[in-house]
Amino acid sequence: MPEAVQRMSRMLIKTLRDDPADAETLSHRLLVRAGYVRRTSAGVWSWLPLGKRVMDNVARVVREEMDAIGAQEVLLPALLPREPYETTGRWEEYGDELFRLKDRKGADHLLGPTHEEIFTLLVKDQCTSYKDLPVMLYQIQTKYRDEARPRAGVLRGREFQMKDSYSFDTTDEGLAESYRLHRAAYRRIFERLGLEHRIVSAVSGAMGGSASEEFLAPAAAGEDTFAHCPQCDYAANTEAVTHPLRPADTGGHPAPEELDTPDTPTIETLAAHLGVPASATLKNLLVKVDGEITAVGVPGDREVDLGKLAGHLAPATVELVTAEDFAGRPDLVRGYVGPQGLQGVRYLADPRVAPGTSWITGANKPGTHARNIVCGRDFEVDEYLDVAVVESGDPCPSCGTGLELGRAIEIGHIFQLGRKYADAFQLDVLGPQGKPVRVTMGSYGIGVSRAVAALAEQTADERGLCWPAEVAPADVHVVAAGKALQTEFALEVAAKLAAAGVRVIVDDRAGVSPGVKFTDAELIGVPRILVAGRRSAEDVVELKDRRTGAREELTADEAIARLTS
Repeated sequence: MPEAVQRMSRMLIKTLRDDPADAETLSHRLLVRAGYVRRTSAGVWSWLPLGKRVMDNVARVVREEMDAIGAQEVLLPALLPREPYETTGRWEEYGDELFRLKDRKGADHLLGPTHEEIFTLLVKDQCTSYKDLPVMLYQIQTKYRDEARPRAGVLRGREFQMKDSYSFDTTDEGLAESYRLHRAAYRRIFERLGLEHRIVSAVSGAMGGSASEEFLAPAAAGEDTFAHCPQCDYAANTEAVTHPLRPADTGGHPAPEELDTPDTPTIETLAAHLGVPASATLKNLLVKVDGEITAVGVPGDREVDLGKLAGHLAPATVELVTAEDFAGRPDLVRGYVGPQGLQGVRYLADPRVAPGTSWITGANKPGTHARNIVCGRDFEVDEYLDVAVVESGDPCPSCGTGLELGRAIEIGHIFQLGRKYADAFQLDVLGPQGKPVRVTMGSYGIGVSRAVAALAEQTADERGLCWPAEVAPADVHVVAAGKALQTEFALEVAAKLAAAGVRVIVDDRAGVSPGVKFTDAELIGVPRILVAGRRSAEDVVELKDRRTGAREELTADEAIARLTS
C-alpha cells in the first residue's frame, strides 16, 4: 500500500530561522532548526515526525543487514535487576554513569547501558546443547548512561537508540567467523547509509575481551581522535596506538647531578631555565588509583592521556591528586617530583621512558632538579603502559611513516569478548563428546541515533541538511509556490507520486511566502525538490537536486516518470 502524502500544513513541524543558543555542533543546530528533534532536558531528546522517520530508516537498513547474516531480533527490557551486573562487577565498574533506582520493595535496578549480562542469561536459559549454537541475537533499543556533560545534541545524550548484537559459539574459530560476519555487515550498513567511515583498531575498555575495532565517521564534531598512516593501511583510535619499548644499555652515563632550579615547577619553566628542549625532561604526573598515589612518567614534551591511563587500569578509578594529597606527604614535593628515591609510590611509565634513557627530572627537593637520571640505573619502572598522547608525525607502528590524526564520531564497535561473561554465569552447553563446553561470545554495537547525527555532520551544507536517499524522510519535497492553483497542482502531482510508491512531503502551507518555503525545503534536506511555480498552468514543474543544485523544467508527467524510475 502506498504511503500517504505528508502535508506540511498538517505536520508537527516548526522550522527555526536562528540556531539554538546552546548548539555547539552542526548536527545539533540543523536537527533542531529543521524540526527533527527537540530538547526535553539535558541530554534527553524528543524525536519529531521527520526525525523519527530518518531514525527508522537507519534502523531498517541495520535490520536488513543483520537479518541477512542470520541474526535474530529480540527485545529485552531496559529496566534490569542489579544481580547480573553485580556478578560481573559492572554494577560498580560503571560508576556514576549508571542510572540506579529502587522499586517499591527496595530492590535495586538499573537502566540498561548495555546488555551482555542479560543476553548471556537468555542463552543460558534457552540453549543447552552444541546443536543449539552458533546463534546471533540482536535488538534495537533505548540505552541509558548518566553522562556528566551531555553535549552536541543527540551525539552525546543520556539516552540513545542503539543496535546491540551478541554471538554465541562453542569454539574460538566460530567466534572469529561470527566476528567476520558482523564486520562485513557493518561495512554494508554504513555504505548503504552513505556514511564515510574508517575501521580502526580499538581498546575494549570496560567491555572486556580481546579483538576490538571501531567504525568511525570522520567529522569535525567528533569526540574520538584516530591515527592513520598515509603510507600503509594502519588506522587506530589513538587510545590503541602503541609505542615499542626499546631498552638501551644503562652504562656509560655520567653520574646524577643536582641542579639549583628555583621557580621552575613546570616543564616549560624548567626547559627555559636550563636552555634544553622539553623532550630532555621527564614529566611525572601524580594520580590516585583507587585512592593510592601513583606516579606516571612521560617525556616532558608529551601529555598523559588520562583516557588511555584509565582504560589500562580499569576497573580501578583514576583521579588527579589534589593539594590536600600533598599535605600529608612531605616526600612528594609539588612541581619537583622525580622517580628516583620515591618511597611507597608505584611508578608507571610510557615506553618512551625505556631502560637506558637519561633524563632531567625533579630531585624531590623544593627548587631542585637532577640531571643524568637514568632509567634502570637510578630508578625502576613498575609497569610500562602506553599513556602518552599520540601526536601527528609519531611513527606508524606498522611501517614507521609519520601518522596523521583526524577527528571522528564513533558509530560502531565490535568486540571478541571471549569467555568473560560466559565464565561469570557458567554458560556451558553439552558438547559433541557429551561433556560441558564453555561458550565464547562476541558483542557488536551500532549507534542508531548517533548515526543520524553523524550523517547530518558529514552531508549538510551551508543551506541545511542534505540526506542520502536511503535515510531521507521522503524521496521528494514538493513545494507549492503560493497561489491556490499552484497548491492544487502540487497536491495532484504529490498524490500521483505517492500512488507510484514515492515518499512525498508537500509544502501546501497557506500564508507562507515562496521564499520561506524554498528555504525550508533546503533546510529539511530531502534529496529532490519539485517546485509547482509560475508555469503550473502549463503543467510544468521545476525539479531540483538538493545535493548538486542542478535544476531542470519538466512536464508533470515527465517529472513523475523520472522520479519513479
